[in-house]
Amino acid sequence: MSNLSDRQRRILEFIVNFVNQNEFPPTIREIGEQVGISSTSVVNYNLAKLEELDLIARRKEVSRGLSLNWDRIRDLKLVLPAAVSQAQANVSAGAVRFAESLLRVPVLGPIAAGEPIQVEPFEAVNTDDWVEVPEGLFRSDGPLFALRVKGDSMIDASVLNGDVVILRHQQTASDGDMVAAWIEGDEETTLKYFYREGRNIRLQPANPNPAYQPIVRPAEKVRINGKVVSIIRLLEQ
Repeated sequence: MSNLSDRQRRILEFIVNFVNQNEFPPTIREIGEQVGISSTSVVNYNLAKLEELDLIARRKEVSRGLSLNWDRIRDLKLVLPAAVSQAQANVSAGAVRFAESLLRVPVLGPIAAGEPIQVEPFEAVNTDDWVEVPEGLFRSDGPLFALRVKGDSMIDASVLNGDVVILRHQQTASDGDMVAAWIEGDEETTLKYFYREGRNIRLQPANPNPAYQPIVRPAEKVRINGKVVSIIRLLEQ
């Protein structure tokens, strides 16, 4: 097909082969890594071209929501027929099951595990950044969101700079919970352990270095945005 670039052909071949081996479609990042594209926007551009040519279809609201137009790929002889047939059988058996088992959690920005940093309140932030987590790890008792950690004040809680923390959105917390807390007046947010002390809230770091001191504020000045329910350490760290 003259309208198909070499890069787009390689992307298409990779998707078919990936489905053949794994029984579910690849992510945008997996496609980029395979064909040597570091920018997800460039991968999206090429996928959009494949979509325009009616070779693939995408559902952006679904994790790994990519499907192929098997008949058109076979008719145009873009990939070896045997590979297409095998992949088509595999995706029917496994792709939907795998996609439904993953939960897409929006990454809404940074969270300071050190000195508090100024950010917008989480609910006002839109995102194109997501992480995928096994749905079975979480009970469905509240919406989830994710934040990228900056700083090392929580290293004794196994939270490192660059980690992604998954939080359940809630406005209350119990003593000892690790929370994302918005400090009104300071207009800052931080990741710390939560403790009530009379009329105050103590936001406690988990780092023995004396440079990291608790943050104590009147209870009415501390707003809980969410409780940490999981920590993700990305491989590229």
